[in-house]
Amino acid sequence: MTKTKSKFQEYAEAIIIAILIALFIRTFVVQAFKIPSGSMKQTFQIGDHILVSKFIYGIKIPFIRKTLIPLGDPKRGDIVVFIYPEDRSKDFIKRVIAIGGDTIEIRNKKIFLNGLPHSDSHAIYSDDFIIPGAIQPRDNFGPITVRPGAIFVMGDNRDQSYDSRFWGSVDLKDVMGKAFMIYWSWDKENRTVRWNRIGQIPR
Repeated sequence: MTKTKSKFQEYAEAIIIAILIALFIRTFVVQAFKIPSGSMKQTFQIGDHILVSKFIYGIKIPFIRKTLIPLGDPKRGDIVVFIYPEDRSKDFIKRVIAIGGDTIEIRNKKIFLNGLPHSDSHAIYSDDFIIPGAIQPRDNFGPITVRPGAIFVMGDNRDQSYDSRFWGSVDLKDVMGKAFMIYWSWDKENRTVRWNRIGQIPR
């Protein structure tokens, strides 16, 4: 009877330790996310499963989102996962276009950073129609200066992305990490695995 109890205790301890390690990794090191929409095409497809580095910008205290050990801030061009400002129960993924202190303006779909044209090689546009800024900010926006401690983000699928043009900047404390690899990709429509996407490093 004592032997059985001892074995049970060993298994229980091993399971508890494994759970604690998994929670530690998920909280501070790396977390998996799934791409639910087409706002980041062609960089990400619907059904891509990605890994996000959570320590690259610093170690944050869970829940209060305070940075304990700062390791750097997001840079222009980084693909980040963050808490969606309008519904904090959701996570969004977008590309950093501007950082604190930058002045951003969009004129007829073209981005200008600090008065200069912004090289936008990741962007795709699916709609030739240009919407006036007086109607909505998709194609004509700003200029605005991004406040310190915040970033301005946009989806690579520029005509099909709900992003900082519509709801404003993202606080750095709400940035969860940087996307660094696609580890699985499932094409739900065709019920196939996209093998060629597995292991890709997003740029």
